[in-house]
Amino acid sequence: MDISKDMTAAPRTIRRDDYTPPPFLIDTVDLVVELFADSAKVVSRMAVRRNPAAVAKPADLVLDGKKMDLLSVSLDGRAAAHEATPETLAIRAVPDRFTLEIATRLRPQDNAELTGLYKSRDIFCTQCEAEGFRRITYFLDRPDVMARYTTRITAEKSLAPVLLSNGNLVERGELDGGRHFAVWEDPFPKPSYLFALVAGPLDCLEDRFTTRSGREVTLRIYVRPGDVPRCDHAMESLKKSMKWDEDVYGLEYDLDTFMIVAIDDFNMGAMENKGLNVFNSKLVLANPETATDLDYHSIEAVIAHEYFHNWTGNRVTCRDWFQLSLKEGLTVLRDQQFSADMGSAADARIDDVRRLRAAQFPEDAGPMAHPVRPDSYIEINNFYTATVYQKGAEVVRMMHTLLGPERFRKGMDLYFQRHDGQAVTCDDFANAMEDASGVDLAQFRLWYAQAGTPDLKVEGRYDAAARRYTMTVDQSLRRTPGQPDKKPMHIPLSVGLLDGAGRDLPLKLAGEAAAGGTTRVLDVRNPRDVFVFEDVPEKPVASLLRGFSAPVKLQAPRSEEELTFLMAHDSDPFARWEAGQQLGARLILDMVAARKAGKPMVVPDLFVDAIRRTLDDQRLDRSFIADAVTLPGLAFLGELMPEIDIEGMWAAQQRVRGVLSQQLADRWSSVYDANHGSGPYRFSPEEVGRRRLRSTALSYLSTDKGEAARRRAVEYFENAKNMTEQVAGLGVLAELGGAEGDAALGAFHERWKGEPLVLDKWFGIQARTPTGDTLQRVKQLVDHPSYDRKNPNRVYSLIGAFASGNPVQFHAGGGAGYRFLADQVLATDRFNPQVAARLLAPLGSWRRYDAGRQTLMKRELARIVAEKGLSRDVFEIASKSLD
Repeated sequence: MDISKDMTAAPRTIRRDDYTPPPFLIDTVDLVVELFADSAKVVSRMAVRRNPAAVAKPADLVLDGKKMDLLSVSLDGRAAAHEATPETLAIRAVPDRFTLEIATRLRPQDNAELTGLYKSRDIFCTQCEAEGFRRITYFLDRPDVMARYTTRITAEKSLAPVLLSNGNLVERGELDGGRHFAVWEDPFPKPSYLFALVAGPLDCLEDRFTTRSGREVTLRIYVRPGDVPRCDHAMESLKKSMKWDEDVYGLEYDLDTFMIVAIDDFNMGAMENKGLNVFNSKLVLANPETATDLDYHSIEAVIAHEYFHNWTGNRVTCRDWFQLSLKEGLTVLRDQQFSADMGSAADARIDDVRRLRAAQFPEDAGPMAHPVRPDSYIEINNFYTATVYQKGAEVVRMMHTLLGPERFRKGMDLYFQRHDGQAVTCDDFANAMEDASGVDLAQFRLWYAQAGTPDLKVEGRYDAAARRYTMTVDQSLRRTPGQPDKKPMHIPLSVGLLDGAGRDLPLKLAGEAAAGGTTRVLDVRNPRDVFVFEDVPEKPVASLLRGFSAPVKLQAPRSEEELTFLMAHDSDPFARWEAGQQLGARLILDMVAARKAGKPMVVPDLFVDAIRRTLDDQRLDRSFIADAVTLPGLAFLGELMPEIDIEGMWAAQQRVRGVLSQQLADRWSSVYDANHGSGPYRFSPEEVGRRRLRSTALSYLSTDKGEAARRRAVEYFENAKNMTEQVAGLGVLAELGGAEGDAALGAFHERWKGEPLVLDKWFGIQARTPTGDTLQRVKQLVDHPSYDRKNPNRVYSLIGAFASGNPVQFHAGGGAGYRFLADQVLATDRFNPQVAARLLAPLGSWRRYDAGRQTLMKRELARIVAEKGLSRDVFEIASKSLD
């Protein structure tokens, strides 16, 4: 098809440079929401005035609105002249100040997009970020319009016994006809995307938290009837978050009540609506029988993230959606710091980097590459990305590294002092950091403006006579869509030097009077920088990018012996783990090349010995050992190849696993036996590490797929004492296949068919199994009675897990996986464009593959773009992927 011709009908592109202040402001909003079984009526009464700072002075007020029935419009108590279109409402010739009242009717039960006001089974719920409020009432639906809200909710008591909204409950009572009401008042101005309303049959877990100033805050978690026993971990996580934010950032909660509601049908993970956080139920509900260690960790982290938004996102919000990382990048950094303090800092940082490399690095290298602060978009929902969140967090972390903890905290304090109650920009945040610290961040701001992952090439040279070690650092940044020419970045490079015994050397840069510690942060600012360390007594081994001090791709000509040495001795946990990843990646990629050349794939003894020493090192905690012996993933390996060879990577990775399994069989057996648990489940760093290491050993012991492996896996699965062990055992058995795998999958489904969150794991395990019949199995599961195509969790657990989590089978020859994904995207787009767009990303990576796969993937993208009635969400990603 002729893509350029079709693009003439493309939706309008929104550009950051076109921002202008809103022509009108809204000071207060009084909402009356009447809920019925088959509809909802909303009456909005707004105090509106012209914005003195506005550039344009239009005679008419133009409001946003979508997919609702307009009942009436009045201005200062009189019928108002107006004109409605499918997405706007224009009020003609308005005065400078006025009261506007608008009545609308909605059908929440028909709203399958899960934005605005919708129903999740029998619960009314809202999701207004980014532009959902315009589906509730006509409004200036943009984040720089901040108002104080009072919300009155009425409903039949039997239909919705619980009525919730933002702020503090100021009144409630009974009405005629079995109805009742509740009035909520939020004293803080907020943008419309932070509005929330929930109503329905809900049970509640209640607790208290006393702030550092002595105020008592009521904490409530609302869930479906019967789920309260699974809320204890979420409540403890909330209290830990509140205490941590006071201790680390001096930030205290500001309302009388903090509420969380768990919803089964939710497009996102959670939403930080002021005082009333709405969560996907998978990030609230947990007990050892139904939730894994990963679930427990995710709940703790996301509860913290949404709570931390109270200040970094709510009290200070973003001026426009291009500034999304102002709240999200900063808050991700804060939840990462929290997770590091709650558990193992080393494991937390490794997990951060693993997620960044798996999702954000490919994004930076693909057609949807965009800066942390994007320059344009068609559909804002498409920019809730790994770049905005994870890379945005790395940008703030780099500020923390450059400024140091004390000056960074001063910058945060100044940021809140200046901007509390305002909608601001990434530049405002950087200005506060700069002004509080005295550190020049002018060049550093390029991290907000330039897309792409910088390449760093580091080389070292030792002069024994002069006792001098010279480190040369070259940086480059590849072209990305719309940005062919790049400027050099300001990159904090954290380094150390180890002597022959593996001890850290004190570091003294040329020109310094004395050594200054054993880890130094080097300011890399130019295409080439040279750093000279003096008084170095012997040729050192360089430890580079300690703590992953910057989101870069590092190239350093280190020998296998040097990497093995760092695996054994580096005092920085991340650098120690990274040395093993680099060694493993080098080995696997060499084997891919050997396979292509028809040569044998040989695993050197050096690598096997390095893994053996790691398993035997009693100084290491068990989570770190599990991380260190886990081979690099296919996503990470693919980023290191000019053209991704899926079959070659998989064959090489499996060959390495087989050799490690065989040659270290006694070690894996010892680890497996030594980490057998006893006693009740505990979510603690020690117990999580024990379970992780034992399941890792089980996986290696199952590599040969022999009879002994099958018996052991069946025993592990059947004797599992918690969901963590059940899922680990089921995953191994599903990959082993055969009668044992089928029996385990059948037994798991029979036991947990009434638990939706557990069934998501069942679907996901099958979708990720890298065996030849997986696509056929996934197609069958789409028709399974337990599959719900309108539930985002279920869709992500099956379709998303197959397309994004099973590259071996998704990219299998013939393109059947591509056709299947395109079919699912188009079917889902008809009722939930956000979910459909999020499924689409794997097809956008077509440039990284061989010519045959490129043709097949492009064909499916073209088919999607050609679909009539395609949403803006899917059109933007599919069309940009083809550019």
